[in-house]
Amino acid sequence: MRRTAVLGSAGTLLAGALIAGAIAAPAATAEGRHHGDSAAYGATVAAERAAKKGIDWQDCPADWALEKPIQCGWVSVPLDYAKPNGRQIKIAVDRIGNTGSTSERQGALIYNPGGPGGSGMAFPRRVVTKNAIWADAAKAYDFVGFDPRGVGHSSPISCVDPQEFVKAPKLDPVPHSEADKRAQRKLAAEYADGCKERSGWMLPQMTTPNTARDLDVIRAALGEKKLNYLGVSYGTYLGAVYGTLFPSHVRRMIVDSVVNPSKEKIWYEANLDQDIAFEGRFLDWKKWVAQNDATFHIGTTADKVQRNYDKLRAAAKKAPFGGLVGPAELDGLFQSAAYYDSSWVPVASTWSKYLAGDTQALVDAAAPDLSDIQGNIASENGNAVYTAVECTDAQWPTSWQKWDRDNTRLNRDYPFLTWGNAWLNLPCATWGVKQQTPVEVKTGKGLPPVLITQSTRDAATPYAGAVELHKRFKGSRLITEQDAGSHGITNLTNPCINDRVKSYLLTGALDSRDVTCGPHATPKP
Repeated sequence: MRRTAVLGSAGTLLAGALIAGAIAAPAATAEGRHHGDSAAYGATVAAERAAKKGIDWQDCPADWALEKPIQCGWVSVPLDYAKPNGRQIKIAVDRIGNTGSTSERQGALIYNPGGPGGSGMAFPRRVVTKNAIWADAAKAYDFVGFDPRGVGHSSPISCVDPQEFVKAPKLDPVPHSEADKRAQRKLAAEYADGCKERSGWMLPQMTTPNTARDLDVIRAALGEKKLNYLGVSYGTYLGAVYGTLFPSHVRRMIVDSVVNPSKEKIWYEANLDQDIAFEGRFLDWKKWVAQNDATFHIGTTADKVQRNYDKLRAAAKKAPFGGLVGPAELDGLFQSAAYYDSSWVPVASTWSKYLAGDTQALVDAAAPDLSDIQGNIASENGNAVYTAVECTDAQWPTSWQKWDRDNTRLNRDYPFLTWGNAWLNLPCATWGVKQQTPVEVKTGKGLPPVLITQSTRDAATPYAGAVELHKRFKGSRLITEQDAGSHGITNLTNPCINDRVKSYLLTGALDSRDVTCGPHATPKP
């Protein structure tokens, strides 16, 4: 799950004939029991069609920034799985072949980086850039990425003009009056209206179960009998829903930094849980900044660092830096430090430069680049998909009193993210299309052991989510990274985790019991 008060961040086979047994008959799919036969039947029809058609792999379009030998293609899926012969949309996919021998090859590994709204198309570049963590897995697997429905090249949706979307400075997320709250409520309602106006034809079908069905159609189009899958952040929820709907279609599944799959948490409560976890991780970073005061000169204790952050926000509110960076933009920059350890040094260094008189460094780091048209289109699209999926997936409170009460209470003890997170999600309170009931995530017949990885201090997907999915997926194994909090840990250097992920992918082997690993290395200034 990605989160930002302003905007941010919370990401094969040659086409062949259908392998015998690749597609289950409608009556045999778990989805038939979960969601009624119409969508299950539609998913089966679409998968059979895709298996026969395959994927016409070509060099990627030049403006996709995916170098050879990565190849790109398209998979057609129904907009509405209850109407498999109705309107179709195209899902963009890419791949790079396995680097080992034909005998070493174990199929395709499909990746989703999260969001909702993240593109997985950069995944094959881990092979091109010779990412050492994934080198052995790349010998055995084609690395496959895709743009989920509504994202990027896959019938992208939009809620507002991209250049308007990135304009800054935004309103201060922290309200200081009822008038401030009314202004934010107005913006949220207008955003929801904009989504329906610009993308209403697609919104009712922008759900996690539909994306899971798309994933199964991609699997079939690749000629794969079973799915090998790596999902991070929201990609873990996509994996959990896929594993529930298509348990017998899973071969290997790794879920990293886990969304709590409980129906009660999707999605309102999950966002409240984030507010608490982000406060804890922001504190971790402030302590680290204080420990490295000789380098950064920001404050010698976490409390002093916080007081200086409050001063920085107040200065930005009084006169936005560069005319563009107000409190909202600052919160967006500093959230990245609570998300990823890799941001600890850059964010602290930028702040340190500001305190030494270099305001431009702060503007460069936190302000939108209004000249980056393609980047702004991607940012707006990512936020539109995030909103559309979370708002359509589940019922949200419609009472402003409930939102106000819950967030006022949380903000007292967890002020770093609470109100920014509330405004980001408030369009769901006035959402213009029918909201669904989340899937009851559970172990179905044929689901193999799933590997779960999670750090204990993760802010975007708190640790309890991994425990909950572990409980629901019988036979799964949980690798806990103790005393760490980076979001997405399978792509970080920690041999205790890396070796187990590699072993699972190459042999299917898992430890006989859950494992606790020490933390990866703390960043050094």
